[in-house]
Amino acid sequence: MKMLIRATATILAMLCGAITASAQSDDSIHADVVYGHKAGMALTLDVFTPAEANGAAVLNMVSGGWVSRWTAPQQARTRYQPLLNAGFTVIAVRHGSSPRFKVPEAYADVNRAVRFVRLHAARFGIDPDRLGVYGGSAGGHLSLMLGLDSDQGDPEATDEVMRISSRVAAVVAYYPPVDLRQRATPSQDYPATLPDRGLFFAGGVVAPGAADRFVALEFEAELGASVSPILHVSADDPPTLLVHGDADALVDLNNSQLIHESFKRNGVKTELVIIEGAGHGFRSEEHRSQASAALVAWFENHLGGH
Repeated sequence: MKMLIRATATILAMLCGAITASAQSDDSIHADVVYGHKAGMALTLDVFTPAEANGAAVLNMVSGGWVSRWTAPQQARTRYQPLLNAGFTVIAVRHGSSPRFKVPEAYADVNRAVRFVRLHAARFGIDPDRLGVYGGSAGGHLSLMLGLDSDQGDPEATDEVMRISSRVAAVVAYYPPVDLRQRATPSQDYPATLPDRGLFFAGGVVAPGAADRFVALEFEAELGASVSPILHVSADDPPTLLVHGDADALVDLNNSQLIHESFKRNGVKTELVIIEGAGHGFRSEEHRSQASAALVAWFENHLGGH
């Protein structure tokens, strides 16, 4: 019996040691950092710090269809490895999700997250003036909004977070929808005679029935312009890379082409990478690798690497 007890104690000690070692190996991950609250719930982000940090950080907008799903940080870290290898601290930002929260609310959340990160930059070991943002699809849309709709903060705000600037230094958007108005309004930037191939966001407009699939689009029509990146382009926008597949059947390539042209007209540093044969989500390893390489290079060029 005593031998059994000693054996059990030895096993428990080994397990505790393994757990401790595992915890130590994850010291580079600061999970579930609370950056705000709403509706009685916490808004959280995860911080991934590389072994050799370069002082810059990249915020990933965790959003698909404006739904922000939680992933175990140890699992999520693998998708950020190319950025971590380049020395970037990566911050995964989650927002209040559809169907309860709509697009304007999701944007308000990630806007707050940028201010929070800038406020606590020293805590995360990063330079608040070397922040990049990126995401795909809805995450790409939110990234564009962060880049194009920033401000210096409200000095009169009672909330210290809202007194901080929301400015970012560089943006990368994969296959982003750029106009969320219920009905496209003719303008120099956005002509009314765009091709309609019957796709969601075909030609940049919300196609009929899209709101049935994407509940986050069910918000007041008068708010559409406020969350449409194409309407917020100006000469002081940060360098912005667009990456889009020419076989995207969900968010038409025309979206990236339109805003790319608007950036160029306004003198914004920009580049459009079109991946031949790539559909929405860059499902193949080849397409993902192309997109990732372009993303890392853009942030190295505009945030500074090793």
